[in-house]
Amino acid sequence: MKRALLLLGIVLFGFTSAYAKDVDWSSVEKVFAQKGKAQGNAFKVTFPRSDLSVLMGEVKVEPGLALTSWIGFDKMGKNAMMMGDLVLLESEVGPVTAKLVEHGLKVTALHNHLIGSNPPVLYLHFAGEGDPGKLAAAMYSALSVTATPMTPPKTAAAATYDWRRVEAILGREGQKKGDLLQYSIPRREKVKEHGMEIPPFLGVGQTINLQAVGGKVATTGDFVLIGSEVNPVVKALTEHGIMVTAVHSHMLFESPRLFFLHFWAYDTPEKVATGLKAALGKVNLAK
Repeated sequence: MKRALLLLGIVLFGFTSAYAKDVDWSSVEKVFAQKGKAQGNAFKVTFPRSDLSVLMGEVKVEPGLALTSWIGFDKMGKNAMMMGDLVLLESEVGPVTAKLVEHGLKVTALHNHLIGSNPPVLYLHFAGEGDPGKLAAAMYSALSVTATPMTPPKTAAAATYDWRRVEAILGREGQKKGDLLQYSIPRREKVKEHGMEIPPFLGVGQTINLQAVGGKVATTGDFVLIGSEVNPVVKALTEHGIMVTAVHSHMLFESPRLFFLHFWAYDTPEKVATGLKAALGKVNLAK
């Protein structure tokens, strides 16, 4: 009996491994004419809004700080679940929404992430299910009515800023490129929608981006929170001089119910990192 179970386990492991290796996103890459990034059964393509010149006060916001559209896919049998968000000017919202409706896709949220940007920028979140190539073609159609550059993102530049003080305070090593330091920190519990687990890679991890500006740093991103965590995080950020700029949903049917809390600060590296550390301490993070 034990031998039979062992053989069955080996067969199932081989099947699972083969299934994971069979995830083919080439149809998506062909539509967008760029290589995406895969993580497990999930896949993502990004579109930095390098065409925009957006100011937050005296800070010129880099695309990697807050101005990158992304489209994510997760394998669902022979098809895929798709989600993401598009960075849009006000004039682009109507045409993009019309394209999404035309192709049978869902709008799950539309809102600001920042307050006081010049020009104002909005973020449209979307979802869909179906053949990956057809979903990608629908999103290409939506992007085509915007000024979003469709060329592949530039290769990440080497780090130009010493982030060791910030990383030491946060107790985590981030991803460094150019003037940016980026974090994606997963929650401890699993997030599901329609019974399907959504990986942190597809927008349900804490996103913290920092941009070096002279001797200061600008930071923005979002904390992904359950209801009981929202106000403790608001309090921690506010007490450390970090402005809460939005609290809202990105999805419609997720479990547990999530709130996405966006923030902004422009201050010394130590002060910003200390505030972010305090807020992270209020969240049920993966160990």
